[in-house]
Amino acid sequence: MPISAQERLTLIRQAMNSAQLDAFIVPRADEYLGEYVPERNERLCWLTDFTGSAGAAIVLKESATIFIDGRYTVQVKQQVDASLYQYESLTDTPQIAWLIEQLPSGARVGVDARLHPLSWYLAAKAELESAGLTLVSVKDNPIDLHWQDRPNAAAASIMLFDQASAGRSSLEKRSQIGASIRKAGADVALISALDSFCWLLNIRGNDVPRLPVVLGTALLYANGDMVLFTDLNKLPQGIESHVGSGVTFKDEGELEAVLSSMSGVKLLADPNNSNAWMQLTAKEYGAKLIAGQDPVALPKAQKNSAELAGMTACHIRDGVAVSRFLAWLDSEVAQGHLYDEAVLADKLESFRLQDPLYKEPSFDTISAAGANAAMCHYNHNNGTPAQMTMNSIYLVDSGAQYLDGTTDVTRTLAIGEVTVEQKKMVTLVLKGHIALDQARFPKGTTGQQLDAFARQYLWQHGFDYDHGTGHGVGHFLSVHEGPQRIGKNLNNVPLLPGMVLSNEPGYYRADAFGIRIENLVAVRHCEALQGSEREMYEFNALTLIPIDSRLIDKALLTQGEIAWFNDYHQKVRETLAPLMQGEALNWLLRATEAI
Repeated sequence: MPISAQERLTLIRQAMNSAQLDAFIVPRADEYLGEYVPERNERLCWLTDFTGSAGAAIVLKESATIFIDGRYTVQVKQQVDASLYQYESLTDTPQIAWLIEQLPSGARVGVDARLHPLSWYLAAKAELESAGLTLVSVKDNPIDLHWQDRPNAAAASIMLFDQASAGRSSLEKRSQIGASIRKAGADVALISALDSFCWLLNIRGNDVPRLPVVLGTALLYANGDMVLFTDLNKLPQGIESHVGSGVTFKDEGELEAVLSSMSGVKLLADPNNSNAWMQLTAKEYGAKLIAGQDPVALPKAQKNSAELAGMTACHIRDGVAVSRFLAWLDSEVAQGHLYDEAVLADKLESFRLQDPLYKEPSFDTISAAGANAAMCHYNHNNGTPAQMTMNSIYLVDSGAQYLDGTTDVTRTLAIGEVTVEQKKMVTLVLKGHIALDQARFPKGTTGQQLDAFARQYLWQHGFDYDHGTGHGVGHFLSVHEGPQRIGKNLNNVPLLPGMVLSNEPGYYRADAFGIRIENLVAVRHCEALQGSEREMYEFNALTLIPIDSRLIDKALLTQGEIAWFNDYHQKVRETLAPLMQGEALNWLLRATEAI
């Protein structure tokens, strides 16, 4: 029988007392530090009942506080007992500074170093010590000790990803990355990002929701040899020959012993994305840490021709599925049938499910009716799904994991009549989307330098949006892939051919409506400028789905922008029409008419 939140807190405080701790920090993270956390590792949820995707709790001897961001101010009150927890802002209230205010000098603050990156751990340790407090890394997480009904780990076998789809063998990839490790002055690299070692070995998995990866950690040596620490029960027949020579598989429980035997070894590790425990353990036993970015990230981001072919193919099929959903939605609205956000999200997935290569969503669908769309990361599962209403805007941001690629698309739709002001705002967003899509830029250009292309028209009218303009996307891997991105914040990674990114400017008016237009694009050489003074790149749109022309104020568009809009829709029509039929085809023909 599940124990109450009060009983869970009591158990944590008993463990704190045994370890002589005055505070214990519980982040919404697991030892892999990824965006998605398997149910088995949802420690914050077990302790507090909070199901949001970001947050942290701090347990003191006499009180407890949960820190959440602006997305969850309503949800946290519904899920987390206010008699047990105070609520604080995750973004506005720095947790270490808050702790220093709460605790007396000499207090001991406990953490599980597996759940924090090394950079955070070292910064927190220094800040606490300057105030006379001590950061203590616990050997056993008190939540793990007391979580009696903890879900079992995923049991599905590792999937051997076809080399023809991957485009290169594991041995080729490992040899290339090994050379870069040697160049960085290291003997071995800690590969902790799940999508990185899966890409290296041409494997995929079912261990994490929305992300087709295997749980584990890898060590990649400068000679290209590799050790993967994972659940050995998941190894399928033939994996040794699939990955090629030089790969050893060990149980995850052996990782500590291997890290402890690295005296004198120069270990390349990312302090911002690999957990503190692994790096501190290696250092404690004599390894020399070399701070650096994941050496797999950049090569993985530059898709080869086989990967790009898969991304192109899956986007065409995804375009058919989403267009069939949009056709169905228009028909239902015309008949006065209005649904709630959950029904709409499920209906959209039902069209994708008809594709035999479809595996799962690439993230939780953002199905947002009316004012809910003003919350750019809205999730209808966090409360009661809202009902769509006539004469409003509906925003749907969704994506899919297919065996040959990953998709992510947002469309903003007119439900009945919309206002002149709403059309104006959609058109300003569209103008920015077009400007970025049409950008030509020299080799060495970063996404930060291109970000203003998408914002310029909003800025001219005194508007902006608070999220990035574009994130990288993997090949049947993470829908949020680094190191490339397009945004205001500092990012010094140049955009390179083969990289896939989103182009998703938006606008959000609180308590009123939200707008976002998102396509995925691939960086390629600019053929029109071949032989020019500089090596020039451009974007090629992968997403082929109609953009709702009912929301566009044509008077605000230039002739060039009108031509882009019509050319895009002509390409959508030519590509998708042969794959559609009946009323869905008729809808596509109407939706792609020239404006």
